[in-house]
Amino acid sequence: MNFKDFNINKQTTLFLDRDGVINKYLHNDYVKSVDEFYFKEGVLDCFADLSKIFGKVIIVTNQQGIGKGIMSVSDLEKVHRFMASKIFEFEGRIDQIYFCPALASDNNPCRKPEIGMALQAKKDYPGIDFQNSVMVGDSQSDIDFGNKAGMKTVLITGGNVHKVQNANYEFNTLKDFINELID
Repeated sequence: MNFKDFNINKQTTLFLDRDGVINKYLHNDYVKSVDEFYFKEGVLDCFADLSKIFGKVIIVTNQQGIGKGIMSVSDLEKVHRFMASKIFEFEGRIDQIYFCPALASDNNPCRKPEIGMALQAKKDYPGIDFQNSVMVGDSQSDIDFGNKAGMKTVLITGGNVHKVQNANYEFNTLKDFINELID
């Protein structure tokens, strides 16, 4: 299926993973403070277009650093306020940020690949239609999350060879995804 065949409009909700899609992923570590949060190249410029194209822009992120006691909810909220303010400076928006602090070993329904964060978003925004939504992520759990919820899925590869299966579409960067949308 060609991505252009999927009718994206102002009723379409965009779900985005954070680490590895919006900001640089810290290998074997967690973004614990604003000082450790680095936007991926070109991402800030993408948010103005994303905000014009999609009716809702929602971030869904696993944050088990909280569950491990490495960081606090307050630390995470500071990072998210910084991220949102920078995106706003670039004429973009984030409608909501959902995070799951549970450990991977907890099998918590809020932790991707489970769809608890999607269900919470639907509760908060009843107009969300998962069949008219897109999940953009860089990992198997992101793609499984989107597929379980019935969304279209987009894998951001970052130029890496991923062993991620069942993504509907693949793009090297978030900018490449946007270029496909606006071409």
